[in-house]
Amino acid sequence: MARMGERERRGTPEITRSTSPAAAPSRLQGVRALAVAPTAFFGDYGCHVRIVEEVRALAFHGVQTTVATYPFGRDVPGIDVRRARLVPGQRRAGPGSSLHKFSLDASLAARSLSIASAARPALVHGHLHEGALIGLGVARTQRVPILLDFQGSMTSEMIDHGFLAPHGLARRGFGALERWIVARVDAIVTSTRHGADLLVREFGCRAERITVVPDAVSTDRFRPLWQTASEDGHLARAAQLKTALGVPLDRPVVVYLGLLAEYQGITHLLRAAQLVAEQGVAAHFLIMGFPGEDRYRALAARLGIAASTTFTGAIPYERAAEYLALGDVAVAPKLSDTEGNGKLLNYIAMGLPTVAFDTSVSREILGDLGIYAPCGDWSALAARLIATLQNPRDAEERGKALRCKAVAEHSWRQAVEPLLEVYSRLLGM
Repeated sequence: MARMGERERRGTPEITRSTSPAAAPSRLQGVRALAVAPTAFFGDYGCHVRIVEEVRALAFHGVQTTVATYPFGRDVPGIDVRRARLVPGQRRAGPGSSLHKFSLDASLAARSLSIASAARPALVHGHLHEGALIGLGVARTQRVPILLDFQGSMTSEMIDHGFLAPHGLARRGFGALERWIVARVDAIVTSTRHGADLLVREFGCRAERITVVPDAVSTDRFRPLWQTASEDGHLARAAQLKTALGVPLDRPVVVYLGLLAEYQGITHLLRAAQLVAEQGVAAHFLIMGFPGEDRYRALAARLGIAASTTFTGAIPYERAAEYLALGDVAVAPKLSDTEGNGKLLNYIAMGLPTVAFDTSVSREILGDLGIYAPCGDWSALAARLIATLQNPRDAEERGKALRCKAVAEHSWRQAVEPLLEVYSRLLGM
């Protein structure tokens, strides 16, 4: 199927957020879960990273997860991935909404039912609304509970991708389906407080059914270059990688790592880079991700900033920290305010001062340490980047504080605890 913080508002019921140790995680030893992932898993971005890290964190507490997914993608060592059957005529669908996903979801539904019949999972974990819709059929057939991993509004994302008109009949139809799914799952986890508030405010979801399981980061894997510099070869490898990419060694580097799309603000980023260059500020923009690298490379050329931008294409998740270590400043110009923004967590774990558009999700992760521009204002984004580049000492201190925040507040060691509680509650443990 095509698809897809604020504090509580006054009068909004309290939404579950764990501050205590996980509810008897040892009781989950040997529990089998089926994760339904309606995407070309694994794909080195966004929700894929959340799925991988959740499965790894759950495995540490004894939960055995099988991931049912599309026929496309790459396997991840240590994770049990089962792919839907490839039907003749099907082709890979990229990130975002696509008509091709209808047939892919049909194949995934059949595969998920087959897996569940053989493996008898105790619980179904549906990622995104399509995963929950497929999972509802599986869970009701197997008479087991299902939870929705809410990553944002399905209809809002479809509008962001230009798949739906904002006020058309199709938008109302998909909105009704979205509300139907939300009403019928047994529990909902969401990555942000903003997402939880959205579920209560716009979907009429009871607050006690929602648990915030924030996106998190492996702070052991993502470490700043200044922290690893004393280890053998790190500085030399960073310099060699810069040279191989054509990134100058004598100027600060602004890094972006994520999907390349309009709702991610990539045009805004390039226009901001143009203004930075016009102001005579020496900086190089290392823009990492896919799928629109050729389109945006051409735009950079038209804006006259080809020499100060490098587009890498897709970066394997296993090497993301290595590439982010080349940066002095990170940028997150995402325009959508209904989705999570996991790239911010990688940035702060790397100790990178981060300039972002001012959204509730950005503030929920970065707090007072973020450097904000009004959402959609690329002139302001350029001004914040220039100020950060011209004050390296302040930027360095801000980066160190963000690294401390990542370790203290955003590690998967802490983030998995409320998810364990949800599993335990649904299973009556």
